[in-house]
Amino acid sequence: MTDPASLPERLRLRVVALVSAVLPSVAPVPPALRKIAGFAPARRARLGGSAIWTALADDDFRHHAAVQVAALPVADDDALEAAARAWLSRDDGWEAVVADASAALSGDEARDDQDRAELGRLTAQVAALQAELGTLRSQHREELDRAKADHKVLRQRLGEARSVLRSAQEERDAAYAERDEAVAAARTATAAAEADVRRLRSQLDEAEAAVAAGRRDTRTERDAASIRARLLLDAVVESATGLRRELGLPAVVGAPGDAVEAGLAGVESAPTSSAPATAASLEQLLSLPRARLLVDGYNVTKAAWPTASLEAQRSRLVAALGPVVARSGAETTVVFDAAESSARTVMPAPRGVRVVFSPEGVIADDVIRQLVAAEPRGRVVVVVSDDQAVVRDVARAGARAVPTASLLGVLA
Repeated sequence: MTDPASLPERLRLRVVALVSAVLPSVAPVPPALRKIAGFAPARRARLGGSAIWTALADDDFRHHAAVQVAALPVADDDALEAAARAWLSRDDGWEAVVADASAALSGDEARDDQDRAELGRLTAQVAALQAELGTLRSQHREELDRAKADHKVLRQRLGEARSVLRSAQEERDAAYAERDEAVAAARTATAAAEADVRRLRSQLDEAEAAVAAGRRDTRTERDAASIRARLLLDAVVESATGLRRELGLPAVVGAPGDAVEAGLAGVESAPTSSAPATAASLEQLLSLPRARLLVDGYNVTKAAWPTASLEAQRSRLVAALGPVVARSGAETTVVFDAAESSARTVMPAPRGVRVVFSPEGVIADDVIRQLVAAEPRGRVVVVVSDDQAVVRDVARAGARAVPTASLLGVLA
């Protein structure tokens, strides 16, 4: 039993399963197994079983693996696992333990062969019975089809006779009905014509009266409509002037044709942002109706608290945003990057603050771009980030990019 090739298959698989369970703990791991060590235990045994078994030919690796396997819990009354542990550790008497387990497995394999042979015989009998049953069903189906065909012919003949009789009765009834309908239609047409003449005369009188009244009212309504339109126009102009004065909007820089001219000259025009540069201006912007605030989480926290852990950074930022949202009422979402992690942390957030982790394989910058693209043009959307690629993309989408320093000033 010292030859690995002489071990029964089940015992060899149990040895591989034990070693795969402790493979990351074995030091040093052979170069051929370093990639396999990063797999889950079940996947290690399934995909790397051959490589693990080949590596066990090295006595040093087998000895290190046996030390780690010895720390695993021992299953009670499991002779197969005991033999696998004995083969790995090679303690005194291990050959007898392995030999007993191999003999027991050989007996089990012989019984399995007998069971498989019996199963094959029974399967053949079932197949023969199924074939016989299929023949009987086919014969019965043919007889049933013949009976159905005869029944169909009889029903068809009976139907034809009934159809002839029904047609004759319907023709008689139709003749009587046509006579009655013709008499009734003539009477109805005469009464309807008389009613139409009376209705048309009444409508003609009403139309003439309406035309005369419309001519009198048209001039008065036109004058009133002009006054209302002028009042509405004045109200809109005064409202726009007051709103611009209250917000202190800066003058527009550039012209719509700048991007086209820059493209023709071979120079990419960088989108500009009308975002405020101070904490006070950011506060004023967030207080606008239906304002939307998107925060690039780690971009802000790593600038504010670079020495703190990521969990502490997240907690401090989300907690600090609570008072800002309470004051401004802005709809706020903080996006944290979790592209390289399959786990998503559930963390409490103040009312009005939503915390989002990017899906696996997707960076937070792309999530922010998706959120900006989902908003309608014209809504006040503020993105806090120092990432120039994010700033450029969200500005093109109509959002206002704000540096992290402005938000930190508001939080302070």
